[in-house]
Amino acid sequence: MAIHSAVSDITARIAERSAPTRSAYLAQLHADSGRAPSPDRMGCANLAHAVAGMPLDDRFKILTERAPNIGIVTAYNDMLSAHTPLQSYPALIKDEARKQGATAQVAGGVPAMCDGVTQGTSGMELSLFSRDVIAMATAVALSHDMFDAALMLGVCDKIVPGLLIGALQFGHLPTVFVPAGPMPSGLPNKEKARVRELAAQGLIGREGLLDAELKSYHSPGTCTFYGTANSNQMLLEAMGLHVPGTAFVAPGGTLRDELTREAARTVLGIVKAKRFAPIGEIVDERAIVNAMVALLATGGSTNHLIHWVAVAQSAGIVIDWNDFSALSDVVPLLTHVYPNGSADVNQFQAAGGTGLVIRELLDAGLMHEDVLTVRQGGIREYTREPALAEPSLAGPSLVWHDAGNSKDETIVRSVAAPFSATGGLKLLQGNLGRSVIKVSSVPDDRHVIEAPARVFDSQEALHAAFNAGELACDVVCVVRWQGPQANGMPELHKLTPPLAVLQGKGFKVALVTDGRMSGASGKVPAAIHVSPEAAAGGPLAKVRDGDVIRVDALTGELQVLLPDAEWAARPLAVMPEELRQRNAIGMGRGLFSGMRRHALTAEEGALSWM
Repeated sequence: MAIHSAVSDITARIAERSAPTRSAYLAQLHADSGRAPSPDRMGCANLAHAVAGMPLDDRFKILTERAPNIGIVTAYNDMLSAHTPLQSYPALIKDEARKQGATAQVAGGVPAMCDGVTQGTSGMELSLFSRDVIAMATAVALSHDMFDAALMLGVCDKIVPGLLIGALQFGHLPTVFVPAGPMPSGLPNKEKARVRELAAQGLIGREGLLDAELKSYHSPGTCTFYGTANSNQMLLEAMGLHVPGTAFVAPGGTLRDELTREAARTVLGIVKAKRFAPIGEIVDERAIVNAMVALLATGGSTNHLIHWVAVAQSAGIVIDWNDFSALSDVVPLLTHVYPNGSADVNQFQAAGGTGLVIRELLDAGLMHEDVLTVRQGGIREYTREPALAEPSLAGPSLVWHDAGNSKDETIVRSVAAPFSATGGLKLLQGNLGRSVIKVSSVPDDRHVIEAPARVFDSQEALHAAFNAGELACDVVCVVRWQGPQANGMPELHKLTPPLAVLQGKGFKVALVTDGRMSGASGKVPAAIHVSPEAAAGGPLAKVRDGDVIRVDALTGELQVLLPDAEWAARPLAVMPEELRQRNAIGMGRGLFSGMRRHALTAEEGALSWM
């Protein structure tokens, strides 16, 4: 199928603007890939240190047989349910590597925080920049420079982007990402949202709310809503960095173990065949566009409008929100998975999953097919789903089947009959700056909101006003001082229940903020990631209570309805000193002050190292 003209044109524009930085990146990649193998390149003392902790047989393979050595970078901890299954992966990988005549070492671990635990707390102010810490930790792990290939073990929100950014600094290495799969379905998502809204109104107490949350998040595995963690997995499939169809296979059991072993076989297959498919070559302009298309087609997390800008930059590729918006105009919405619907990712997987979506997009010319992947069969392999073959004396083995047609068209559909003709993501701009809004789950009659502003300097202040009954009216809630430079740009997911309650009562409600919303945000219109942020002198710092604001997802407007001269003359407010002091210290925040100081805008990926 010929590539869609709009997708082709957008990709060409990205390639043209990225030419200088991409060329420099590839030059470094080729210089690194042309070096001698580590046993020949490194000094004797260096090698001795590198193999001292290995079994004697593995030492012999590396030093004498020059066997390939896989570096494992793991985000395992048992604070994150999604990462708990990763504990057993290194042993499986090492065992499989030995069967393949190779070796593997855990090169290092990276931190991994759970946004579900820190949501609405001061810990969330470390969350966005934890991505950059993870990238740096990945680089530290791989800096041992003893590896012919790498496996990245991680799943959740900042972890996968961080691992990917770090891995791209070692773009000469063949690299495969290894997920863990979702937990079994628990309390239905619609019921969970209903209970949260009741709790926001004080209609049920803490005991009832806790009971619902424990039934929602109840076992090892990824949370089952389609937030940032599960969007990560969709994007990795679309970029060809997984074993095909791995994303949403449940943790535990023979199939998941065999897929983990297959990751080791896959990355070693690239090395042994001398097939030039390092991660830095795979992640090119076309792969980045494929990921963006997959995000839009599935109504994925708005966090990736920040993260994938940073990922692309790490491979020398420059993308911006104009690119996302232009793609959204031509990419149809193919899935309804919570928060864009009531189904969870287990139901999505059963209905056809990633394979069906990728096949539909390829067949419609909305994804590039002429791309490198970690598999020799290319991106078409990612239209199939894995299963265990018939038992044999040789042990478990894998087979792949075409995903087939949708088993439930209330969850996933074809390009010919989508839920929406567009991806539901809009760029907003006007005298309040540039922002994005996700409308794939916002009711049609709420795509345009015009109402007086109520300005808050924190999410706690909004909650207090809601509890006092002060927001029972048409209102645009402006929550500022929430950007990367102000306080690390925490997610403001705790604002969703009270705003949803107000909307449910018939009021016209919108949120405008220089902060982020969770990948689980949904039906309330929210102009997020406003750039430049208030703390950097952005126009949100000018807004006052009572200003009429227009949030228009149809025309792409984000405006304060004031005469230009009056708006231009209005002075900027200054962040309250008590907020500045609070952001500077406590709960580890002081260690991140340098990152806040140097952070770029949200549209520039909130990078802290540039």
